[in-house]
Amino acid sequence: MINEIKEDAKQRMEKSVEALRNQVAKVRTGRAHPSILDTVMVNYYGVDTPLKQLANITVEDSRTLALTVFDKSSSQAVEKAILTSDLGLNPAAAGTVIRIPMPPLTEERRRDLVKVVRAEAEQGRVAVRNIRRDANSDLKELLKEKEITEDDERRGTEEIQKLTDTYVAKIDQILADKEKDLMEV
Repeated sequence: MINEIKEDAKQRMEKSVEALRNQVAKVRTGRAHPSILDTVMVNYYGVDTPLKQLANITVEDSRTLALTVFDKSSSQAVEKAILTSDLGLNPAAAGTVIRIPMPPLTEERRRDLVKVVRAEAEQGRVAVRNIRRDANSDLKELLKEKEITEDDERRGTEEIQKLTDTYVAKIDQILADKEKDLMEV
């Protein structure tokens, strides 16, 4: 019983950390990275399609992404989708390749992005703490139903707290890495 609750909490905490990683990857640093375009959807024959399904995205240099569109007739739709996305990027078509130069980030914009990343990390911490609360209430319920002893409940609570501390530390590490990335010129 206790192991099942602990395992469930562990899996949910892992998902929260992974969700944070995905959110943080979307925040753009000064460097070119293909994951920046993960949220871009292209209207392809009337259907919104993820950009990565329509084009091969490569990093040309540290500040430029290159897209090779599979279906040449959809090049303009891809360009339009990148322009209208909230990423602030200006693609330039050169024959069959679309190049996307990454504009350098200003100091003020870097600080704003750090605030955004910190807010995302705090949401991740809150999610992990909510999972801890759920697991602890499950343990209390088992104690109330007399399915476990008070010692078992206390031990289970301590184990769940250790799990929580581990995952909060992972979140803090992701935050520190991204902040370092953002503030690097």
